Amino acid sequence: MELIRNTFKQANTLLENFIADDKNIQQICRAADLMVAALQNGGKIISCGNGGSLCDAMHFAEELTGRFRCDRRALPAVAISDPAHITCVGNDYGFDCIFSKYIEAHGCEGDVLLAISTSGNSQNILKAVDEAIGRKMKVVGLFGKDGGRMKDKCDVNIIVPWHEYSDRIQEIHIKIIHILIECIENQLFKRD
Repeated sequence: MELIRNTFKQANTLLENFIADDKNIQQICRAADLMVAALQNGGKIISCGNGGSLCDAMHFAEELTGRFRCDRRALPAVAISDPAHITCVGNDYGFDCIFSKYIEAHGCEGDVLLAISTSGNSQNILKAVDEAIGRKMKVVGLFGKDGGRMKDKCDVNIIVPWHEYSDRIQEIHIKIIHILIECIENQLFKRD
């Protein structure tokens, strides 16, 4: 029982510390504004990540193409998760190219890439960020630890400053993802 209680306490402390830093709240606002602007101007949001971060990227996209808290039109968002694409590119070009080749095929100026990495150093995410920048897309980085090598490349960085296990970082990431979706819905579909 003590393990369970201590795990909740640790997660709660990290969340409280994250919320207390106004810079984190400002970065989430900036990210939401970039995404809303892209959607208002006919763009789309592409998300990517590895492992649990890919699951988060998929969750983000499906909430936009489906619904979150209100009935509304579907919004253009996609997670790079097609197993045929991933295995084809991984086999022919290497795992480092699985996301960048998708951006090369589908990314357009005015789109937004949501790049998720608990370390900020995943080589395939770095390549996707570079490809997105080359295509004049905006990039929102959702990272952990110190942001890694990606923190200086993105238009907006949201960094969960935790240096131990990835699960704590991912727990904050999913909260941020839900808040981003809520902000997008509130700005695009304001109800009287």
